[in-house]
Amino acid sequence: MDETKRSGGGGAAFSKSSSDKKSPSSSPSSAKKVVIKSADMKEDIQKEAIDCALSAYEKHSVEKDIAEYIKKEFDKKHGPTWHCIVGRNFGSYVTHETNHFVYFYLDQKAILLFKSG
Repeated sequence: MDETKRSGGGGAAFSKSSSDKKSPSSSPSSAKKVVIKSADMKEDIQKEAIDCALSAYEKHSVEKDIAEYIKKEFDKKHGPTWHCIVGRNFGSYVTHETNHFVYFYLDQKAILLFKSG
């Protein structure tokens, strides 16, 4: 069964949860603020997506490279075909597999990760 989600610049229109979560970090100065805006994904996989995004941010500084890293990691761990969008200002309208969608902020950047296909 497929579901459709919309997100605009802020994504707040369909926000299921806006609770702030601090990611685990080795030093307090490098802690990033994580806010899940919408999710149709099990919590353990959501945490994995956040951890993967944090790793991507450590390795890359360009949004395209961050998105590529997250997508490839999820393709390896959870099978194809994952899609990832990273940025500060974008709109989207996507169809995803049930239980395979998360949209969250990591500091000032939004990350949309979903499986389709």
